[in-house]
Amino acid sequence: MTQGARFGLKQVRRALARLPPLGRLPDAPQVTVREPWPGAPERGARLLKNELEVAGQIIAITRATFADRSLPAPIREATLGFTWLRDLRALGTDPARLRARTLVADGMAAATDDLSLRPDIVGTRLAAWLANYEFYAASAEDNFRQALMVRIIHDARALAAALPAETLDRRGLAALKGLVAAAVAVPDMPALMTRVQRFLPQELARQIAADGTQNERSPAAQLAVLADMLEIRALLAAARVAPPLALAAAIERASLALRVLRHGDGALALFNGTREHLPIQVERVLAQVGRGGRPANALPEGRFQRLQAGKTLVLVDAGAPPPPGLDRTAHAGTLSFELSIGRERLIVNCGAVPPAPGPWRDALRATAAHSTLTIADISSSELRPEGLGRRPEKVQADRHEANGAHWLELSHDGWQRPFRAIHRRKLYLSAEGDTVAGEDTIEAPEPLSYTLRFHLHPGVTASLQQDGAALLRLPSGGFWRLRAEGLPLAIEESIYFGADTPRRTEQIVLTGLRDAPQRIEWAISRVSQ
Repeated sequence: MTQGARFGLKQVRRALARLPPLGRLPDAPQVTVREPWPGAPERGARLLKNELEVAGQIIAITRATFADRSLPAPIREATLGFTWLRDLRALGTDPARLRARTLVADGMAAATDDLSLRPDIVGTRLAAWLANYEFYAASAEDNFRQALMVRIIHDARALAAALPAETLDRRGLAALKGLVAAAVAVPDMPALMTRVQRFLPQELARQIAADGTQNERSPAAQLAVLADMLEIRALLAAARVAPPLALAAAIERASLALRVLRHGDGALALFNGTREHLPIQVERVLAQVGRGGRPANALPEGRFQRLQAGKTLVLVDAGAPPPPGLDRTAHAGTLSFELSIGRERLIVNCGAVPPAPGPWRDALRATAAHSTLTIADISSSELRPEGLGRRPEKVQADRHEANGAHWLELSHDGWQRPFRAIHRRKLYLSAEGDTVAGEDTIEAPEPLSYTLRFHLHPGVTASLQQDGAALLRLPSGGFWRLRAEGLPLAIEESIYFGADTPRRTEQIVLTGLRDAPQRIEWAISRVSQ
């Protein structure tokens, strides 16, 4: 079938989905499955005061909020997705129940637009409405429950007609999760489950690589997709529908990949639009998978490297950014690394706040917000609102190990177009874990100015020593020493968006002008006490 024919068939299915359903509608879902993720009572208490918390930001939530197109898209997505219903359920009071009911009614009555009808938003909303149905709707009046069921069936039919999802990233799986929830809740509409069984294996194959990496190369997306797959598994089990074999395999692979992307504190590395996420959130998802085990030392297809010796862990973004269509949250952080000692982070990237205004979002995506080298204050990838423009096309990573020590030899061509330059980086971790050393080189027809940055976690304090090195103190009292050859170190202000609340922090900066060496060696070593 040609692409034009497929598009025409999808338009026909969408038109049919808008027709009123035939026959008597069910009064309530026949099967409801509570999601396995607990809400936060403190956020539920905010919702009672008409306040919705989204990634650390507080917005007013009223009936008008659902139709407010002036809000940033990420905030509207969170509002229209209704996942925050779990916070009211966690509060568990009668006022919380009534507030949830009112907000669902407001959401149903709000004016619709393209964003609210986007398949992933519809799917997320359906899954949230059904997962929390017993809390807010089971005791409601008949007219509310009937209106809700009409809307659920209407949205489910529209969602089924919209498949396969046109988006390539994790939003495609979010759409399918909503359709699964609806198919389980309304088994009298078997066509819904037929669509699920047809498209779920395709979506899993598209989303999850052989090494388990989700296709956006983002630890946050990795966590979200794994959680969605686990919910789909639970929904199918409740309906006594055999899941496709691909689902169990994808869950197993994705969980192993997620373990690679965790620091010693159990939270996530800050690559490509990721914040830490509380360790307990990550652990809850992994607990649903079962079986732990030591993480692998690399993701060959995801192109992340994990160097570990003793209590020292180095995580490296050693791959090209995701391609167009998958780069919505991608950062210009190629070859950046993060370093943790036990449960304490030492060197970090600056993190991300997707709902932040444009300037902040772009600042956090820039190469300068990552612990790597920047040439002439230009990022290694061109930042665009919808993703990336110019980007590294050839990224190489060679790994060597001997007697417990680790070496990485890395390079990328992100500055090939503006400067005909190649950035080469070597990283070394000693067998004892007491030294992390590096060498950054610029290969270009003529010398270029550059800046090498090491962003520090807010818990770390830094001071310059008389010999020009920087002394770094961890919260536990351990000391590490950062030194470099050929350029002086400076301590400058930085900011950390790794958690919900932005925090001031510092960065170690080495600045080289055109007459500076185009190769610089540095080392971070434990100070014996």
